[in-house]
Formats: sequence, structure tokens, C-alpha cells
Amino acid sequence: MKVFPDGTEDIRQMKINPTIPIPSSASKVHGIYDEDVADSPTFSKVATNLIKYIDDVDIAGYNSNQFDIPLLIVEFLRCGIDFNLEGRSIVDVLTIFFKMQPRNLKGAYKFFCGKDLVGAHDAENDVRATYEVLKSQIQHYENVAYQTDDGNISYPIQNNLDSLSNFTPINLLDPTGKVSYDEQQREKFTFGKHKDKTVVEAFVEDPSYYNWIMKSDFSPFTKRAITKVWESMNKKA
Repeated sequence: MKVFPDGTEDIRQMKINPTIPIPSSASKVHGIYDEDVADSPTFSKVATNLIKYIDDVDIAGYNSNQFDIPLLIVEFLRCGIDFNLEGRSIVDVLTIFFKMQPRNLKGAYKFFCGKDLVGAHDAENDVRATYEVLKSQIQHYENVAYQTDDGNISYPIQNNLDSLSNFTPINLLDPTGKVSYDEQQREKFTFGKHKDKTVVEAFVEDPSYYNWIMKSDFSPFTKRAITKVWESMNKKA
């Protein structure tokens, strides 16, 4: 959306063919599938017109400093276009949100308990404040609907540990997130050249990958997770 000084708005929308298959996990969020973009232009086909549309504007977006702007810079560079942002005002709405509503314990204590946290970062004070915030969250959000990106509605905030735990999951397999479970509960990589492959598939295809990870600066969690799979594979062999 382009907004002019007089308040006039110019909204344009198009679908772009990414030239690669769209992951099903992404399609579940935005509702766009491969067949929806089969006849759409690639970014290179629209780059020239797009740069004309935004080449003289200030820019605002939501998480745009981390996602949209770097993405556009790279995509334009691939087309041989320098997306020069020098001298422009760039506003990230998410940054404003986080700075004005801090997502730390002090901010949570103020929001949910209505009090200033005195002695923050003292272990006992922080623990007690966390407990008070949790109790206040249960009161604040109990019977409040939560809707997922795919439209499912639930009421997860209850005075029930199982419900709260399910709503705030942790990847105990590898808290750093390098290895997780797929829908069939098989270990899979979430990074690198074997991203989204199961660990078994990656090791069958590239056995040296195990030694590379073990010799590299990955967390003990990642190494423990893949070692379990590696040893199981070699035991069966």
C-alpha cells in the first residue's frame, strides 16, 4: 500500500511464482499453493515495475527490518537492481510494539499485575514476580479464545498444568531447534543443506554429515539427538 501526502492510498496485490515448490507448512498459513502461482510471473518479471513503484518512498512494515527489507534487497540484487534505501525513513511497527510494550519480566509484571517490579534480576524477586504473572495470566485469559493461523479455536489458558504446558511447548529433543520431530515423530534437520530431511535420510545420503556436526560448534543437545539416531542406524546395520 502506497500512501501519498494527501492521504490517498494506492493498493496493489499480485502473486509471484517462487520457482520452487511451496512448503505445505507455509501454504497452511497463507493459503497459497503451487497451483495458485503456476501461471504467475516470477519476481524478475515484475522487478522493474516494482522498483519504480517504491523507489521514491519511505517504508513502513511489520517486522520489515528483519524480513521484508532484507528479502527485497536480495531479490532485487538477483535481478541486477540496487535497491538503495539511503536517505529514506524506515519504520518497523513491530519494533515500536516491542519497545513500547517490552516483552520482558518487568513489562509483563507491569501489564498483568499493575505494579512496578522492584529489584529486577534479583533471583528471588524475579521468581516471585514470575509466579504472580502466571496467576494473573490465568485470570486474565481464562475463557479467552485463541485462534491459530489455520483458523482452529481453543481456550488453552486454564488453571491446568497440562493445558498450559501444551500451549507453551519446548523441543526437548533439541532446545536449540536444529533437530526436531516431523509429523511421524521422526527426527529431522531444520537447518543446512539437509533441512527438512529426516536425520536417517540425511545420513544415508551423506554419512560424513554426522562427523561434520560432531566436530563443529553445535550444542550438546544437537549432538546428542543425532548420535542417538546414528548409533541406532549402525546397530541395525
